[in-house]
Amino acid sequence: MKPRHKKLAIITAGVAALGVASVLVLNAFQSNLVFFFSPSQVVAKEAPIGKSFRIGGLVEEGSVKREDSSTTVRFAVTDTAETIPVIYTGILPDLFREGKGVVAQGKISADGIFMADEVLAKHDENYMPPEAAEALEQAGKAQKASLAQ
Repeated sequence: MKPRHKKLAIITAGVAALGVASVLVLNAFQSNLVFFFSPSQVVAKEAPIGKSFRIGGLVEEGSVKREDSSTTVRFAVTDTAETIPVIYTGILPDLFREGKGVVAQGKISADGIFMADEVLAKHDENYMPPEAAEALEQAGKAQKASLAQ
């Protein structure tokens, strides 16, 4: 093999290896990507069915129901315009309270109940995830607009 052909083979192998590595990295990134949706977007069927996503808003007052013999908790997440029922089995964060901000990750079932795998509560009085704050703000604007009509 001529030196010129060896160089070409090395360059081709390097480009191919770089291409395979890029495909693997992008595939891993795509499978770990989790989107955020507000309760209004979930009700409007904008959220994917059968895929994991995050829902955020406020824990609706009076909605938290704990099952006696297990760690399963039922509650509702609202953005003041729409409400989504949530079922979570596990230990809730210490800061989880009615009327406070929450983000849950999981999947929506065919009957419209959000089956959460993970529940996150805000960590202090002034913090709310930017996506949840924006969703609450937009829901409030939509509610004001519908009342004005």
